[in-house]
Amino acid sequence: MGAPGPDGAAGTPPAIEIRGLVKDFAVGLRGLRLRAVDHVSFAVRPGEIFGLLGPNGSGKSTTIKLLLGLLEPTAGGCAIFGVPSGKVEARRDVGYLPEAPNFYRFLSGRELVVFYGRMCGLAGAALRQRVEEVITLVGLAGSADRRVETYSKGMLQRIGLAQALVHDPRLLILDEPTAGVDPVGSAEMAELILALKARGKTVLITSHLLGQIEDLCDRVAILDRGRLVAEGNVSELAGAPGRLSFETDALPSEEIAALRAWLESRGRRLESVAPARRRLEDVFRAHVGRGARSTEEKR
Repeated sequence: MGAPGPDGAAGTPPAIEIRGLVKDFAVGLRGLRLRAVDHVSFAVRPGEIFGLLGPNGSGKSTTIKLLLGLLEPTAGGCAIFGVPSGKVEARRDVGYLPEAPNFYRFLSGRELVVFYGRMCGLAGAALRQRVEEVITLVGLAGSADRRVETYSKGMLQRIGLAQALVHDPRLLILDEPTAGVDPVGSAEMAELILALKARGKTVLITSHLLGQIEDLCDRVAILDRGRLVAEGNVSELAGAPGRLSFETDALPSEEIAALRAWLESRGRRLESVAPARRRLEDVFRAHVGRGARSTEEKR
């Protein structure tokens, strides 16, 4: 795809680079085309956690399939660490956990990870050592010999993460890794993702749990109807310019009104002043769905 974009340091390509990506699908027999991805461009820096967000039908899954080389783009392109996604070499450095993995349920957790390790070219002592490492990392050492069919949803996601990690890829693509997982399992998965970042891994994650994405991700991109509608640091997107939050000592309820004047007249101390933040969910809803559409209708 040429020289690295602005997100890559000199001589170091981005972990993911997507430029002008377009994907059309044929619909029916009349030659009609459905545009699933519409001139999308963004880059993911090495070592960061990047959130790809959007409602159902926004183009997230199609973008991931294009990135993994499972689909051919209509126009534009994407690369992984500088290697075009259509080449096999690009996928050797990627671990992928799909939203609904269809694992061989008659295998044990350990056998499953061994199977995927062999598919990635591992063998012998190196394979055995790596399997034990990733099973321990995801917290399934005590359940590794149970059949996958006995696993809970959270355990399935963790063994799925183990298979994605077995060949020690630099990039992980996690599609809804906490879908259907209870709050405890979701929190455990979030801790694992942060631990992977600490080990130098790059993570691209999609999720409908926007609160979790806000806490995990360094940057996000929001898609709607195939288009990139917002991108940037979470702190920048969720900022609320012109608004302030405050902390102070306890006040009687009758004195809350006209707070600033009351504080100044009584010498109270304003403990801190900082820009107020919107939750990432508010930003998301402003760019997609009813909020964005009602704005367009007024134009």
